[in-house]
Amino acid sequence: MQQPDAYVVIGNPVGHSKSPYIHAAFAAQTSQQLQYGTLEAPLDEFAATVRKLMDSGARGANVTVPFKLEAFALADSMTARARAAGAVNTLLFQDGRILADNTDGIGLVTDIVQNAACSLRGKRVLMLGAGGAARGALLPLAEQAPAALVIANRTLARAQDLLAVLRSDAPDCVAAASTFADLQGPFDVIINATSASLHGELPPLPAGLMHAETLAYDMMYGAQETPFCRYAREQGAQTRDGLGMLVEQAAEAFYLWRQVRPQTTAVLAELRTMLQKG
Repeated sequence: MQQPDAYVVIGNPVGHSKSPYIHAAFAAQTSQQLQYGTLEAPLDEFAATVRKLMDSGARGANVTVPFKLEAFALADSMTARARAAGAVNTLLFQDGRILADNTDGIGLVTDIVQNAACSLRGKRVLMLGAGGAARGALLPLAEQAPAALVIANRTLARAQDLLAVLRSDAPDCVAAASTFADLQGPFDVIINATSASLHGELPPLPAGLMHAETLAYDMMYGAQETPFCRYAREQGAQTRDGLGMLVEQAAEAFYLWRQVRPQTTAVLAELRTMLQKG
């Protein structure tokens, strides 16, 4: 009897990952024969861990913190969005070679455009933060043809660095860099890519950034409303957390591996229920 194709998520730590549940659900839904597990790599042995995984016959892997930059360096080839992101979260193993992708940004866009039914075309979009999470989302956002894409950060120089990357990858996108304090709204979509919500904090935002139709999106998620979503709701805006982004980036990875696109609605609903039940 043929063994099912093997995939893992590699991280350190990785035991908390919801990816095994998500991909098992996708596999059952699409009748794909695969097994998906977690693999904790020693902090100084990511490359060796990947090579052993390939030698074992595995077909691919997801990569989470703190290895996304190392995965980028290990790739033999990569997608345009992975190159633009400067980091990798999905690996496909083919004939001893590694194809790398970054599905985070397209997962974000899919959750906003399809699940939240919020078109980005012609909209004023604000990205809060200039770290890896923000960079990974910029090219997929630019490809949606927003009217303007503003990158804001506490330190202007970091926002300007990210702006330079965006202008190189998407020269036709109307884009700008700003500090938080100098922002002038309102914006139609505001994406929080900072880590503030992880610490129960809120980025230092000026008034007037949101209106009643603004979608305020936090890449973070939890059993409780994030501080950013709570603030946005109190400002009268629409809110959404990053759980849908998690599911949609997984669906994109699944499609890369299996060339079958799973449906995400039921999986997202079940994950939300699991999260609320703790």
